[in-house]
Amino acid sequence: MKTIIAAYSRHLGGSRFTLRSALRPLSAAATPLQEHLRSCMQLFSIVQWIFSFLLMGLMFLVIFIYLFFTYLWLISAVYFSWVLLDWNTPENGGRRSEWVRNWSIWKHFQEYFPIQLVKTHNLVPGRNYIIGSHPHGILCIGAFCNFVTESTGFSQKFPGIRPHLATLAGLFRLPILREYLMSGGLCPVNQKAIGYTLSQKGRGNAVVIVVGGAAEALFSHQGATTIILNRRRGFVRLALEHGADLVPSYSFGEIDLYQQIHFSEGSFLRAAQCKIQKCIGFAPCFFYGRGFTSPDSKGFIPYSRPITTVVGEPITVPQIKDPSPEIVDLYHDMYKRSLLRLFHENKTKYGLGENAELQIL
Repeated sequence: MKTIIAAYSRHLGGSRFTLRSALRPLSAAATPLQEHLRSCMQLFSIVQWIFSFLLMGLMFLVIFIYLFFTYLWLISAVYFSWVLLDWNTPENGGRRSEWVRNWSIWKHFQEYFPIQLVKTHNLVPGRNYIIGSHPHGILCIGAFCNFVTESTGFSQKFPGIRPHLATLAGLFRLPILREYLMSGGLCPVNQKAIGYTLSQKGRGNAVVIVVGGAAEALFSHQGATTIILNRRRGFVRLALEHGADLVPSYSFGEIDLYQQIHFSEGSFLRAAQCKIQKCIGFAPCFFYGRGFTSPDSKGFIPYSRPITTVVGEPITVPQIKDPSPEIVDLYHDMYKRSLLRLFHENKTKYGLGENAELQIL
């Protein structure tokens, strides 16, 4: 008690800094608890994100269908009536919410890995952009964190630019999930939605497309640097039609977040994967991460490994309403060379060896 009083008076035996000194042991004692709480918040942020994107839409669809057969049927009727009236909003600019993008939970999400956004060149607000995101990985965690939230400071690094991550159009047909996705600035990955953003929302828009798509997830295993790009030319055509500059980006560490189960050539499961891929365009992959309670157990939580997303130099693209295949090929080759240069200039900085090569399929 004397030391606390002495902190407020020079006439007593302690110094004016005695109060701070007296309280420092208490703060030090609280550090393990703070670290535990921080770890819990980080895990919670990951779990809620996985739940939201994998289960939220289906869960609310089941709930609203169930409510139709109860005395609360009016809730479902009103909501589905609203959805019908609002059906085209995801493709017509959506409803972006800066409040949602700045939720504090996203900072815990970013710190869990951690995730870093690296700027190499300026993006001018007077232009529109299509940012190609590579690689897809299992769940596009790097692309989500950097372009859907402000946890890595996108707005500070690229002032005046509004990112719009394009994702599967079918997700915007699921109740409640559609509202959640739109609030983060996401849009359907189709020609209508991307075209609207690049032509009807002024300048300073950046549509982020994970070019490799879900098929690229099959190549997501540690040490692999393989992306699907050679046959993907639609995003280049869209850029030419709307005069949007092309910007490559690469997320180093994205493929290290999960362990994928690979089946041997000639096995029944490998044959089944190939058949499914021929039917629907991509093959389902089987993967696992760490457990919820222990990093040493197996579960659905991604491993805590750093991701660094490097945004490269924009390629100036002219506006050509009906570009010829030759023009599309020309800018596609320019984009591919720019992506390879970005990869090789940064691979040793962010965890890959000097001999690492980027294989493009």
